Amino acid sequence: MGALFAPQNLDAGAAMIWTWSAAFLPRLAAALAILFAGALIARWASRVTAGIARRTGRLDPTIGPIVGSCVRYAILILVAIVALSQLGVQTASLFAVLGAAGLAVGLALQGTLSNIAAGIMLLWLRPFQVGDTIEVITGNPISGTVKEIGLFACWIENYDGALVFAPNSTIWNFALRNHSRNGARLVSFSVALPQKADVERAKAILLETLSGDSRALASPAPDVFVDRLDDNGEASLVCRLWTAPANVGEAQRSVIAEARRRLEQADSGALAPRRIARLAPPDSDPSRLMAS
Repeated sequence: MGALFAPQNLDAGAAMIWTWSAAFLPRLAAALAILFAGALIARWASRVTAGIARRTGRLDPTIGPIVGSCVRYAILILVAIVALSQLGVQTASLFAVLGAAGLAVGLALQGTLSNIAAGIMLLWLRPFQVGDTIEVITGNPISGTVKEIGLFACWIENYDGALVFAPNSTIWNFALRNHSRNGARLVSFSVALPQKADVERAKAILLETLSGDSRALASPAPDVFVDRLDDNGEASLVCRLWTAPANVGEAQRSVIAEARRRLEQADSGALAPRRIARLAPPDSDPSRLMAS
């Protein structure tokens, strides 16, 4: 045991460590420098590429972040290969090892890979774009304005201003309603009139209210019709108008308030409505679709 720690053996070990350090540490430092510089270059190239794609005007805003991400990951992979070569690793044999490891990782990360596949399909079929207002009909519905479509997930700004990180597979696997795709949206509400009210007079007032609203589209024209007429003289009217998607929320609030105000002021309050309720047509109702 004492011979192992003899001075000559210690000197030989120290010399070996010094020789190894002198040969390897510069390579390690160069590899780390390559990785650091490569990460900075990848981040810069990603921002520049996404900015160019956004400024050209020829590419959809949806594609910019995806192109930037692809450029970033491609540079990072190339930098990793160069760094390994600097350390003396044989990259040719490394690819075979990475292939086997990639298969194992792919099986372990099926959910993540499904997000990438779903992102590719969303970009290919394009059911929505950046800036569209969408609603993902899940157990816990996701709705809001699309801010970014990524390889793994989408950023959606909710109606209360919160950002939602929605995995692409969740969006792809459930029904989706795009509220911005069509050029017009239907706003409808019902008006319950008091007993023995002048139905034709109420219809005229309501139709004038809808037609005079600056947000109402001329085609299809606003309309008012009798939805129910009871034996006791109570009537229920349905009012409908079409407006641009950006004006739906404002129209739903202001038009209903204006209709109530005009009915209450008409005929000394004889037409004051008992109830006004906004109607949301079901998916099976063809009135949801704008006439061509």
